[in-house]
Formats: sequence, structure tokens, C-alpha cells
Amino acid sequence: MNRLGDDLAGKTALITGGATGIGRAIATALQVQGVRIAIADIDLAAATAAATAVSPDAIAIQMDVTKRASVEAGFAQAISVFGTIDRVIANAGVSNMKPALDLTDEDWNFNFDVNARGVFLTNQSACRHFLDRGIKGAICNTASLAGKVGAPLLAHYAASKFAVIGWTQSLAREMAKHGIRVNAVCPGFVRTGMQSREIVWEAELRGMTPQAVFDEYISLTPLGRIEEAEDVAKVVAFLLSDAAGFMTGQSVNVTGGVYMT
Repeated sequence: MNRLGDDLAGKTALITGGATGIGRAIATALQVQGVRIAIADIDLAAATAAATAVSPDAIAIQMDVTKRASVEAGFAQAISVFGTIDRVIANAGVSNMKPALDLTDEDWNFNFDVNARGVFLTNQSACRHFLDRGIKGAICNTASLAGKVGAPLLAHYAASKFAVIGWTQSLAREMAKHGIRVNAVCPGFVRTGMQSREIVWEAELRGMTPQAVFDEYISLTPLGRIEEAEDVAKVVAFLLSDAAGFMTGQSVNVTGGVYMT
């Protein structure tokens, strides 16, 4: 029996939103397993810096996941360098916070364009490539704890992440007959740049200090600490490996026990 990740050696992976946070941690985790990495991000300079740090063989791609032409061009670039793509991680995401009745059309569209449309476009390009080449590929989408249970001040974000889970399940059913697996991860309170911004926003909206918000996150986590990006990356690597070869359509909680259903 192969060790976890042995089957990933020599594979190629494209990661959207890969320049920072969870995406960069995923890139690092996969590179350790011998995966060749394409880091796609709207910020090319940040993607380039991340690719340089992750591996001499990693490449950086500028990609706006809300634009079909940009996504398709990014895939074409990665394929031109690596010859193929075997694994795709649709990780690019955004957030902002407001009470539900204060949300504007722009707030709603901002979250859905990146979080839901971005997954849709990235997954479509991935599956079309897999089918064209006869690849039994694997996809992992980044959903959220907020895709399982609604969150005050994040109604629009939660709705976009619920959409990711519904899409993941539906696409998994359609692609299963081709040997293509589609899963998702649902992180909880992860220490990232996005979380740092959200803590400040939440503190202002709730009349608390940022430290009090941070402490509350820990108190809500049964395992008793803040989640790290690496905690999520390890589960993504598992889902992309043959060890998870009989898993598809799953949205796996990686929350330290915050949500257990």
C-alpha cells in the first residue's frame, strides 16, 4: 500500500487564489508530495513571489476567476508549461461583512462573482481538460464553515459558499462516470489575512475589541486553538490523493469541531 501522497508525485496542480493564505499552504503541501504547481492569482506579483518560495519548478499565472477568458487563458498557460493538469484547487475567495439588510447589490455580486462564479468557471475548465485528455482528475473546492451554517454579518458570503457545496455535489454526480472526483473543504476560523480583516470588521460591527473577537473564535473551537492554513492544506492533499479515491461530492469540515454535521 502506498503512503498518503505517494501517488501524487509527478502530478500537476493548478491552485487559484494560491498566492497567500490557504492557497499558498496547499501549494506547499502538494509540492512536498512531488506535485508540480501552478499558482494562479489576480495579483501576479504575489503569485510570482509565492511560486518562487514554494518551488523552483512552480509557475505563476495571473488569473481573474470571475472572467471566463482569463480562466481559460490561465489553464492554457499551465498546460503549455506542464503538458497537462491532473489536480485543480478552486480556492480563490473574498469576503466582507455587513448586516443582511445593509447589503448592497455590489456586496452581493462581489462575493458571488469570486466565490461561486470563480469555482464554476475553474471547475468547468478543469473538467473539460480532463475529459479531452481522458484524465481521471480530482478537484477540491474551498467552501467554508459558513457554507454549512449561516453566519450573522456574512449572509451574502454564506450564500455564496452554500452555492459552492451545491455545485460540488452536482458536478461530482455528473463526472463520476468519467472517474473524475470533485470534493470540497469547509474551513472554520483560519488564521489568514482574510481573517485578520474580518476580525477588525466584526469588532467594529459588534462593539468589541479585535482581541475579544479572536478569543471568541478560539472559545467556539472544541480543539482549543485557532485554525492554521496548514490544517486545511493537509486535508486537501488527502482529498486529491488516491487515499480518497472512493470519495466524491463531499464537503469535508476542517473546523476543529466548530461544526460536526
